[in-house]
Amino acid sequence: MGVVDMSNNHPPSHETKDFFPSPALSLSLAGIFRDGGGAGSSAGNMETTEEVDEGSAAASRGGRPREETSTVEISSENSEPMRSRGSDDDLEHDDTCNEEEEDPNNNSKKKKRKKYHRHTVQQIREMEALFKESPHPDEKQRQQLSKQLGLHPRQVKFWFQNRRTQIKAIQERHENSLLKAEIEKLREENKGLRGTSKNPSCPNCGFASSSNHTPTLPAEEQQLRIENARLRAEVEMLRGALGKYPLGTSPNSSSSCSGGNDEENKSALDFYTGIFGLEKPRIMRIVNQAIEQLTKMATSGEPLWIRSFETGREILNYDEYMKEFPPRDIKSKRMCIEASRDTGIVFMELPRLVQTFMDVNQWREMFPSMISKAATVDVICNGTEGANSWDGAVQLMFAEVQMLTPVVGTREVYFVRYCKQMSVAQWGIVDVSVDKVEGSIDASLLKCRKLPSGCILQEQSNAHCKVTWVEHLECQKSIVDSLYRVTVNSGQAFGARRWMATLQQQCERLLFFMATNIPTKDTTGVATLAGRKSILTLAQRMTWGFYRILGASSYNTWNKIPSKTGQEDIRVTSRRNLTDPGEPQGLILCAVSSIWLPVSRDVLFDFLKDENHRHEWDVMSNGGPVQSVANLAKGQDKGNAVSIQAVKLRENNMWILQDTCTNAYESAVVYAPVDIAGMQSVITGCDSSNIAVLPSGFSILPDGLESTPFVITSRPEDRSSEGGSLLTVAFQILTSNSTTAKLSKESVESINNLLSCTLHKIKTRLQCDNGY
Repeated sequence: MGVVDMSNNHPPSHETKDFFPSPALSLSLAGIFRDGGGAGSSAGNMETTEEVDEGSAAASRGGRPREETSTVEISSENSEPMRSRGSDDDLEHDDTCNEEEEDPNNNSKKKKRKKYHRHTVQQIREMEALFKESPHPDEKQRQQLSKQLGLHPRQVKFWFQNRRTQIKAIQERHENSLLKAEIEKLREENKGLRGTSKNPSCPNCGFASSSNHTPTLPAEEQQLRIENARLRAEVEMLRGALGKYPLGTSPNSSSSCSGGNDEENKSALDFYTGIFGLEKPRIMRIVNQAIEQLTKMATSGEPLWIRSFETGREILNYDEYMKEFPPRDIKSKRMCIEASRDTGIVFMELPRLVQTFMDVNQWREMFPSMISKAATVDVICNGTEGANSWDGAVQLMFAEVQMLTPVVGTREVYFVRYCKQMSVAQWGIVDVSVDKVEGSIDASLLKCRKLPSGCILQEQSNAHCKVTWVEHLECQKSIVDSLYRVTVNSGQAFGARRWMATLQQQCERLLFFMATNIPTKDTTGVATLAGRKSILTLAQRMTWGFYRILGASSYNTWNKIPSKTGQEDIRVTSRRNLTDPGEPQGLILCAVSSIWLPVSRDVLFDFLKDENHRHEWDVMSNGGPVQSVANLAKGQDKGNAVSIQAVKLRENNMWILQDTCTNAYESAVVYAPVDIAGMQSVITGCDSSNIAVLPSGFSILPDGLESTPFVITSRPEDRSSEGGSLLTVAFQILTSNSTTAKLSKESVESINNLLSCTLHKIKTRLQCDNGY
């Protein structure tokens, strides 16, 4: 058995890329081994066979000969792994002649020689191919492969065992590198905070603290320490649950050389009693019941679902639901139920859509405005073999779901995701929270848990899919800000309609990004397809960064400050960018405010995205004229577009990159000033990763107060069925290029004035001074 060398712990060189998989690539992804199949190259390719004599010292003591201990040196995931001459991936022990015999004339034990076999290139290639499909082959598969390759079944078993150990080591080395990078970042921030603590001042307004009081830690450092402690505890708990073995080793290592032991054929879950105290059979029973319940809820009509005459949305008949699905336990009086259902058509092939839901990174990138954090905690079941490899896959996952405002808190939930192929053209994906998993990790996560939720995917013609989405949550009752109380309590904020609208919008964006036949009227100012893709990639990075800073995730620590007018609640936060080339380096200050306006979402969105109205609200443009440089469509709706605008100032010109997004639920206008020379190179098709952007913008949601019209008329201006809008404004400014600079009072006042003045201009232009 090889011993993994963890001393040379170099972090793997990863290259961050935006999620734009091509259709050809997406088809091949379904067959790739999900537990790190691409992490390392195939095992060694030595072809010779040699014999190694045991040490005479071991034989003279009368003990068993010591096995040769080899060291595997694993390089980064993007380079060819290096290994020593005795790597166990291609050098297997033959223990058939390792038994010790006694001389009938002498009680001393004879010295035996152990054979080592080096696999050929063809043997390694065949075993690698099977490994990608089934990392834990059963006895029948091993027998068949050994006959095919001319190897002993024990050799095949040991090779797979060593390969799993290598993959596990690579994954843990990658985790170590990420943790090291996070530690270095925390050290740098801690160094800056220590310097700040020597001269105590308010981190929000910059005023010096009173010397009559005992100095206290800045709020930012206090929050950082609390978050650091929570994350460290969570990491240690997850490590202990994911494998009760030392870092850099595998649970297989303890029984790797024991003949006749089938433990290596089990999944990672089987090496301990269960995930956080649960056994695998119980989890499988729960997810099978959940997929049956999801299917009924997705296909049933009345009386289980009743359509509202006023809003047109479907409402769950909870009395009928309780008859159909009796509860397993009594629901707490402090918990409330949210249930919603929506159906739509998306522009994506069925296998690629299934892959998107089961790959946590693709899933998070498909819903960038909703998912602030997501992770696969453990893979309980890898699914079946072949093209439909996700069939039967079960994963324990974590997600933090947000609204695009810091006013409403996020929802953190642990759940088990189960994927099942129901027919040739239909798949089901169900999420369900399992009892005691949340409580074992963090008691606060009991605030939200998933009842059987998910979607039924039905293949349609022309690479389309019909999606029926059911969202069913049990949440703890909590106080919600009055602005968003109706939206949250009605279930719209985190309901199926929002998930479906976001999915349709993102699938359409991917389709337009990959398209090569975009009409000329939808692409102006850009001559090449490479230039179009480069601009869209930059706009996507800008918008995702805006979503990340806008929510109430633990990424941000918000503090209230009084506004100039006294009518708005303004929240500010600051951060230091040390290494990210996608943002300006230095101290960045962000201010956010959310208000209600008595105008519809469509009217407000059309006003803010129109370049002809920019001078009416944009304080930075100083009322100068705006001219369009380029305009790129990224959806059928004209509101989904990316544009480059030139603003003429008194001394010089300024270019602004703007990305507008809208769907059936929410809209956003995101923009950032960009370097003119750098943007001109992006237009020609050059790489946009080195362009630094600091996005600001608007998020627009309906207020949830839908009502029936007072009169029946064909005149749009006389219709009053649409309610008002919830507008969230966010600004970011670079206060200093120095990463060790302190936040000053002047910077806070400047961004306060900027935000208050912008809101005042918008209210005045739309004649809604009664907004709040």
